[in-house]
Amino acid sequence: MNDENNHNSDKSEFARLLGGVKTMTTDRVVHNQPKPRPVPKQAKLDEQRVMEELFISSIEHEDMQAGDVLSYAQDGLQAKAFKKLKRGQYRVEAECDLHGLTRIEAQQQLNQFVAEARQRGVRCVRIIHGKGYGSSNQGPVIKPLVNSWLRKRSEILAFCSARPADGGTGAVYVLIKLA
Repeated sequence: MNDENNHNSDKSEFARLLGGVKTMTTDRVVHNQPKPRPVPKQAKLDEQRVMEELFISSIEHEDMQAGDVLSYAQDGLQAKAFKKLKRGQYRVEAECDLHGLTRIEAQQQLNQFVAEARQRGVRCVRIIHGKGYGSSNQGPVIKPLVNSWLRKRSEILAFCSARPADGGTGAVYVLIKLA
């Protein structure tokens, strides 16, 4: 009898503890949203590259021809220093060739090149952007972008088209602010 009382008290205690619990009418779980399909990593990378390309190609730049001379000096740069740069009188300590690169590759290489040159204490470099003869009828592609990119960098004191012996209007001498 004692076992039966314990059993009944256990049942009543159990029923009291689970008083608000209801029995399930089905044994299936219904998900409100289907699992998303996996996105291939390469597709994401390709999409990102296209977006970057569109962004870079949307940069406004003047209509530039192969023979156009590039010239820029930050405010405050001494005229004598700029004149010396134009004459090619600074020793070119490093060179970066952007021929055959896409816009994105050219920008990445230019950014890396300038950062490394500055870190090494290089004062004057030459960047070869090409004249754009290999481009479509629209004229040079990399040349106007280099013109735009360099103007936006605070560590660039000045740049100008190189002398004919050093690439002429297909290259620029760049004067970099020392770190």
